[in-house]
Amino acid sequence: MSDTYTFDAKDLKEIEKIIDKYPEKQAAVLPVLWYAQDKFGHTDPSIQKLVARTMDIPEAHIHGVVTFYTQFYEKPKGKHVLDVCTCLSCQVCGGYDILHYLEEKLGIKAGETTSDGQFSLQSVECLGACGYAPMLQVTNDKYVNFLTREKVDQLVEDLKAGKKPAFESITMPQHKNDSE
Repeated sequence: MSDTYTFDAKDLKEIEKIIDKYPEKQAAVLPVLWYAQDKFGHTDPSIQKLVARTMDIPEAHIHGVVTFYTQFYEKPKGKHVLDVCTCLSCQVCGGYDILHYLEEKLGIKAGETTSDGQFSLQSVECLGACGYAPMLQVTNDKYVNFLTREKVDQLVEDLKAGKKPAFESITMPQHKNDSE
């Protein structure tokens, strides 16, 4: 591990703005960690120490937050991180089939990154979109829902070409009241 990560004056000013939005420093841990991950691409133990020192919060607390949330990367990841939901709803609807198809397509296993650094693949717990299963999230941003092999193929090609997935608005079915 290297302790060569630093926040410059601009970073410290931005972090102070983040902290000032909250009644207590500890409440700002998540957004400060997001800031650090955006800057460095991950939140390895050296970055966790930096955040702890900067915020004057125990390292154990910062580490606990990073290890609790799958959205924080403890090691460098690829340019595009594909988080495939493999929780029960997605499993039943083919989540593992999609994960295994991506493993085959990208030539990596879940938890690995392609040799060109373009893609990291992860199996994750519930992303809160059970009604759209199977689904995945692209680099802590857009969800891609109702996945099929064809949709996955298009997604990978689009990402390779620098095209991010568009926001997909899906309306949940509405329950009809018997009196209507």
